[in-house]
Amino acid sequence: MSDSVQERQTGQGDRLQSRLGAHLLPGEQQTRFRVWSTRASQVQVRVNGELHPMEALPGAYFETVLPVGAGARYQFVLDGQALPDPYARSLPDGVHGEAEVVDLTSFAWQHTDWAGLPLAACVFYELHVGTFTPQGTFRAALERLPYLKDLGVTAIQLMPLAAFPGTRGWGYDGVGMYAPFAPYGRPEDVMAFVDAAHGLGLAVFVDVVYNHFGPDGNYLLSYSPSYFTDRFHTAWGQGLDYAEEHMRRYVTGNARMWLEDYRMDGLRLDATAAMQDDSEEHILCELAREVHALGGSHVMLAEDHRNHPELVTGYGLDGIWVDDFHHEVRVSLTGEQEGYYGGFRGGAAELAQVINRGWKYEGQFWNVTGEEHERGRPADALEAPSFVYCIQNHDQVGNRALGDRLYQSQGVTLEEYLGASTLLLTLPMTPLLFQGQEWAAGTPFPFFSDHHGELGRLVTEGRRREFAYFSGFSGENVPDPQAEATFQSAKLDWNEHTGAGHARTLALYRALLRLRREDPVLSVRSRRAIRAGSLARSLDVPGEAAATGRRAGTLWVQWQTPQGMRALLWNLGETPLDTPGSLTGLPFTLPEQVMLRSGDDLTGGAAPTPLARRPLQPGEAALFGADA
Repeated sequence: MSDSVQERQTGQGDRLQSRLGAHLLPGEQQTRFRVWSTRASQVQVRVNGELHPMEALPGAYFETVLPVGAGARYQFVLDGQALPDPYARSLPDGVHGEAEVVDLTSFAWQHTDWAGLPLAACVFYELHVGTFTPQGTFRAALERLPYLKDLGVTAIQLMPLAAFPGTRGWGYDGVGMYAPFAPYGRPEDVMAFVDAAHGLGLAVFVDVVYNHFGPDGNYLLSYSPSYFTDRFHTAWGQGLDYAEEHMRRYVTGNARMWLEDYRMDGLRLDATAAMQDDSEEHILCELAREVHALGGSHVMLAEDHRNHPELVTGYGLDGIWVDDFHHEVRVSLTGEQEGYYGGFRGGAAELAQVINRGWKYEGQFWNVTGEEHERGRPADALEAPSFVYCIQNHDQVGNRALGDRLYQSQGVTLEEYLGASTLLLTLPMTPLLFQGQEWAAGTPFPFFSDHHGELGRLVTEGRRREFAYFSGFSGENVPDPQAEATFQSAKLDWNEHTGAGHARTLALYRALLRLRREDPVLSVRSRRAIRAGSLARSLDVPGEAAATGRRAGTLWVQWQTPQGMRALLWNLGETPLDTPGSLTGLPFTLPEQVMLRSGDDLTGGAAPTPLARRPLQPGEAALFGADA
């Protein structure tokens, strides 16, 4: 083991590098300013308009201590060139402006007894701060926390918060990784949101992007080219060099900041397949080790399409966002075969395979044009909570040309959407909801950003090329990502969720989340407690639908625990499901008690409709139960 790896594993290698930037000293009357630069021979810091020299130290460090406190504005000046601080904890004027000295220890936390949540207890609600409320701020989002508590979710998954250029965007082009995006609010507003969530029993996760930096406002290169390398590449140029200690410290220190200073409960690591590292210890291993060494119940999730269980079993992460479940559900309902959907067939049998195996691809050939390779490995070693399932998330909605949601897709009925929702929320895998899906929100979520001039044109054209295999991107009605109106269209309409169809959907989600939490069988989070299969019916596959399995068969899922048995039927066929004749081949006796039907209107609290009175309709799901 090399000395650098040993230092990292004992925590000794991080103490100086993690203090780069501006940090208040004890007493809050002085601030240490510290820079690492292999480019500059002379470094100064301009504080509140006044220049101060910084002492050159061994190892390309420069440092000074000045009698200024929180609120001071500053920039570093390298060989006469003023530059923003890439380690800034606050960038109130944006990524190209002065940084602000802040005291992240001064916030008066009210809920210090919060102990976090294990992954098995999480039901995620992904939200984008800028579109979750009309105001688009943390203070406004805080006011909606009681709604989320009442809904029944337990963990909030925030889209990226690191500062990015402009006044709006998804956040995946962040460059000021240590500074929360100023239009959302100040650092203390983030803390107030987290504190209030904890007071309601809600965990808070944040999405972090450690695989690339955005194309505008990344000043690390101006301090040292060593942060980056030609050995790897990203969409915007050189790759991040995790063999360089300062680059490693930049991201591990950032992870600790969100978890320690802002008291987040976990991190969602964006596109971990693109976190390339040829170091002795992969950066993902180090991140997992350092985060778990903090104690408590901090959770690390990977967004990773490769279906590699070793992200959990080897690297030490806790869970993986799984694409396969979403894709099979979508293909089952839409029959889509463009792009990566071409690797999925849809239908009850395919869904059953995903549920039984965790994901579809376990080494089979991925025969999607331009991406041909063997994909995935068996996931037998992973338990149910390590699979994060969804039927919508920001990518799967926003990467569509119009940002349309699943239930807005051509041919998808509300009954099918409610059936898919019932499946998602009853499985023991960890479910994730995307903002507004619990009431079938009518607002889209298209891609939007705020890049001006030539860069804005390049970003817009780049997305059209990236998703050219989706025919929708060739149309003339694709919203302009740079237009203010595109961003405004994505804001949730909080007045619509009381409308008839929306209220019915919301009532079903609340009922399902209550069952997931309280039912003694459904609350068991183990793959060993469930099995899934399908009942084929030839009448379900008319014409071209047979090619993909769209609306094909009936999916069944059975839960068996010492507390009893539960069974779910989801009618993916074109005709009503009558019993008992339609259930030939079901490998267990269906319990008589109907616990819930997705086709019922639950707004009035009526008991589930027996199948004898109304057959299971196309798209509808029903949950049955028998206690031990």
